This record gives sequence, C-alpha cells and structure tokens, in this order.
Amino acid sequence: MAWELSAQRPIWSQLVEQIQLRIVTGRYPAGSRLPSVRELAADASVNPNTMQRALSQLEADGLVCSQRTSGRFVTEQEETIMELKKTLAKNLVRDFLTRIEALGYTAKEAAQLLEAEDAAQFRTKEDA
Repeated sequence: MAWELSAQRPIWSQLVEQIQLRIVTGRYPAGSRLPSVRELAADASVNPNTMQRALSQLEADGLVCSQRTSGRFVTEQEETIMELKKTLAKNLVRDFLTRIEALGYTAKEAAQLLEAEDAAQFRTKEDA
C-alpha cells in the first residue's frame, strides 16, 4: 500500500489515517512492532519529525504503544482495533450518503444501488 499524501491537509493527520488503515486491514497486526520512525518517514517520503507527530497521535489514541528500547508496537487490544474499523466504516458510509444525496438519491435508493452493484461484482467474480 503506497503512501498517498495531499498538500490539501496536514501531512501528519494523513499519516495517522493511513497508519490506522494499515492496522485495521492487518498490514500491521495487533501486537506487531512498527518500523522505526526513520524507516516509516523514508518510506512515506516525509520528514521524520512529521512521522513522529503522527505516531505520537496514534499513541495518544491508544492504537500504538512505545516500549523504551524496543520501539513502537500496535496495541494488542483487538476491541480497540475493531472499534476503529467500525468508526472508519461509518465515516465512509456518511461520506457516501452525503455525496449520493447531493445527486438527488434517497438513502433507500442508495441502498438499492449498492445491492445492484454488489450483485454485479459477484457475477463478475463468478465469471472470472
């Protein structure tokens, strides 16, 4: 998963979001050691201080913890990760509903569109 950063918003907050996504999708599993600040910064092509700020925020949120000489680790609290996953999904749904309503669809019509698209993708996977 490549780092996708935009000049439109603070880089550190985008890093937080992308690391959260990497955690909830299992790229950084619960209890796993994260790469060092310098490694993450180099991978994302950002200043190490910017990455440090993002990791500090993740620590404050309880998603990451520091162990003095061993580095940073993803929380072992599966419920914390699942709660974040649910929150991220709810945000996506809200964004989708806001955009679809701007097109003139109701929530019920949006649900019908989603069901139809899901069925079409299912058929496409069966054909492959």
